[in-house]
Amino acid sequence: MHNTLFLILRRMRAPLIFLILSYAISLLGMTLIPGVDAAGRPAPPMDFFHAFYVVSYTATTIGFGEVPGTFSDAQRAWTIVVIYLTVIAWLYSIGFILNLLQDPALLRAARGNRFAARIKRLRQPFYLIAGCGETGSLLMHALDNRNQQAVVLDIDPDRIGALELGQYHLDIPALCADASLPENLLVAGLNHPHCAGVIALTNDDRANLSVAVTVKLLRPQLPVLCRTDSLETAANMASFGTDEVVLAFETFGEHIAMAVDSPGHHLLYEWLTGVPGESLTEPLEPPRGKWVICGYGRFGKAITHHLKRVGIEPVVVEATPLKTGCDDCIVGTGTEAHTLLEAGIEDAVGIVAGTDDDINNLSIVMTARELNPGLFTVLRQNRHANEPLFQHFRANVTMQPFRIVAHEFLSLLITPLLSRFFSLARSRDDAWVDVLISRIAAVLENTMPDVWDLEVSRSQTEAVWEAMRDGTSVPLQALLRNPAGRDETLACIPLLLKRGDTEILMPEPDVLLQAGDRLLFCGERQARHLQSLCLYNFGVLGYLLTGQDAPGGTIWRWLNRQRIARAA
Repeated sequence: MHNTLFLILRRMRAPLIFLILSYAISLLGMTLIPGVDAAGRPAPPMDFFHAFYVVSYTATTIGFGEVPGTFSDAQRAWTIVVIYLTVIAWLYSIGFILNLLQDPALLRAARGNRFAARIKRLRQPFYLIAGCGETGSLLMHALDNRNQQAVVLDIDPDRIGALELGQYHLDIPALCADASLPENLLVAGLNHPHCAGVIALTNDDRANLSVAVTVKLLRPQLPVLCRTDSLETAANMASFGTDEVVLAFETFGEHIAMAVDSPGHHLLYEWLTGVPGESLTEPLEPPRGKWVICGYGRFGKAITHHLKRVGIEPVVVEATPLKTGCDDCIVGTGTEAHTLLEAGIEDAVGIVAGTDDDINNLSIVMTARELNPGLFTVLRQNRHANEPLFQHFRANVTMQPFRIVAHEFLSLLITPLLSRFFSLARSRDDAWVDVLISRIAAVLENTMPDVWDLEVSRSQTEAVWEAMRDGTSVPLQALLRNPAGRDETLACIPLLLKRGDTEILMPEPDVLLQAGDRLLFCGERQARHLQSLCLYNFGVLGYLLTGQDAPGGTIWRWLNRQRIARAA
C-alpha cells in the first residue's frame, strides 16, 4: 500500500501543486476585493469561509450565482479569472489522473498490494507454485479438484490472465512476477505459516534452481519440488537438499524401458498414477529388437540410455551430430525417406520421433509408417496446442512432458507413500505384480482407481485413534468393511503399511493397527468415501468391529468405559 501511495503522490506532484496554487490565488483575491451591500454601498471583502465556498462551486462549474450576496464589479471580474484559472487546473489534473490510472508501474504496485493482502488472509494450507504454463495449469486443476489451495507466480502476464479466467472452484491468488527473485517468493507467502511447500515449474532451469536455493536458505524445513531438463541442474538442486527433482525426459525413458523389460510393472504404474474414473489402459508391451531414434537432444539421449540399459542398441538419426555430441549416428532429420532407409527402418520394430519440433515429429512417424506399417511408434509432443494433431495420428505412445511432470508431482503431493510403494514394488518379480494387477482389476469397474493414504492419528482417524486409546484392538480388516453391511468388503486394496522404519507391501487384513501407522490404499472413489465414515464416526467403527451399535458420543463412550471397568 505504501508503494502505491508513494507512486501516486510522486506522479501527481505537479498537478497538485498547480491546483493548490490556483485555489490559493483565487481565495486570496476573494478575501481582498471589497464587495457591495444590498443598497449598493461598499462592503467589506468576503471572509475565508465564503470565499472558499464561492471558489469551490465556481471551480467545479456548478455555478450557484452570486452567493452569499451581490458581487461588486471587481469581484465579478475576479470571478472570471477564478473560472479560467481553476477549470484549467482541474482539466490538467484530471488528465494526469487518467494517465496515471493506465501507468504500468502503478498497476503492478496495485496488483502486488492486492495479491499480498489475499495471501495474508489465507487460513488453509497452500502450495506456492512458480510457473503456470502447461504443466502448472494441469497440476493446479488437479489440486483444485481436491480442494487444495495454491498460490501462483509466473513471469508471463498472458498466463496470469488465462489463470484468472480459468474455471477453478477455489480462488487462486496469482501474481505476474519473476519467481527467481527471493522478494517475490516472500510476497507470495514463502514465510506464511500455512505454506505447505513450494513447486518450481518454470521452463527455465536456472529460475527453478534459484527457487530451490531460496527456499532451502530461508525455510529449510519446507518441502520443495522442482522440474528440470538437465542432469547437471538436477545434481545441483540435490546438493541444496531439494526434496524431489523430476526430469521429464529421464522419467519417460525409465517408463519406456520398464514397459519393454517388465510390462506388468509399467501397467501398475499407469493405473496408480492415472486420472481416477478414466478407462483402464491396456498393457503397453513395446517390442524388443531394432529401434530407430530421431533426435539426439536431451530427450533422445535419455531414451537411448534407458533402452541400452534393458539390452536394446538403438540406431540414432541426428541432424546436428557435432552440436549434440552424437559420435555414431545417421546424419539427417528423419523426415526424409532415404535417411530412415539408411537407418534400417524396414527391419526395425520401433521408432522414436524425439525432436523439439512437433511438425517434424509427425512427419517422421508418417514417413516411417509408410516404409514399415508395423512399427511401434513413440511420438514426442512439445506444445499442448498441437493436441488435436497428435490425437488424430494415434501413436502407440505420445510423450507429453507437461503431463509426466504434473502426474509425478501430484502423486508426491497427494499420496506421498505412492513413490515409496513403487520403489518397493520394483524389487518384486513379474508374477507378484501380475497377481496385484489382477486383484486391483477385480475390485474396479474398468476405470482407473483412486489412490489415497492416511495416518492413524487423532487428526486423520479420530475414531480409530480413540478406540485404540481405550484399549480396543483395531485390525486393518475394519477399514476394509462396508459400513452398510460389515459382511461386505469395500472395493479397495491396502497397498502399503509403513510403521516407523518397517514397510509392509500388501499387508494382511488381520494386522493390528498402531498409532502412527501410515497406510496406502487404492480402489473406487465410493470405497474411499465409505471408509472415511469409520475413521471419524465411533458408532460406525464399533459396528464394524463387533457387529453391534456402539455409543458414539463422548459422554456415552465415557459411561460405557466406566461400566466395563466396574464389570471387570
